Amino acid sequence: MDPDLEPRAPADSEVELVQLMTILDANNAGNVHGGTIMKLVDTAAGLSAARHCRGLAVTAAMDEMSFLEPVYVNDLVTVRATVNDAATTSMEVGVRVEAENIVTGRKVHTSSAYLVYVALDDEGEPRPVPPVRPDSKEERRRQVEAKLRRENRLARAAAIRAARDPGEPRSTRADHGRD
Repeated sequence: MDPDLEPRAPADSEVELVQLMTILDANNAGNVHGGTIMKLVDTAAGLSAARHCRGLAVTAAMDEMSFLEPVYVNDLVTVRATVNDAATTSMEVGVRVEAENIVTGRKVHTSSAYLVYVALDDEGEPRPVPPVRPDSKEERRRQVEAKLRRENRLARAAAIRAARDPGEPRSTRADHGRD
């Protein structure tokens, strides 16, 4: 087996970003913009995917993002990302966001997200990625759930293609079949 494609543990792809939210991150209500949190999520998830495939990985989809609690100015935000599963050229990354009030010490789970990344070679074409080797019961659960989300994404894409007018042009190489 190619050593670059040997299975890797989720722990090998873990990334943690920590950032203090400032007034520059706020909306008019004094909460942090959802887009600011989404950018942190995409950054952490992209780094996690790059760690797993040991190279360039680009965002292909944000499968799901849930905002559970608001984030406020002066909160310390921690974003944790890990690759949950890998297909041939793509990886699902799970991300958890927590906010801490540094004065009171109160921590809350504010957001969760699942993103899909595609590994690219030097020519910008999709390339194979190593499988994920879960080591714990929790990692196995995450992998099983990631496979279910992938099946749902593929079934949804097939249903959309089937519902389209047969004369409509197909997607191009540039969007890797996503439109």
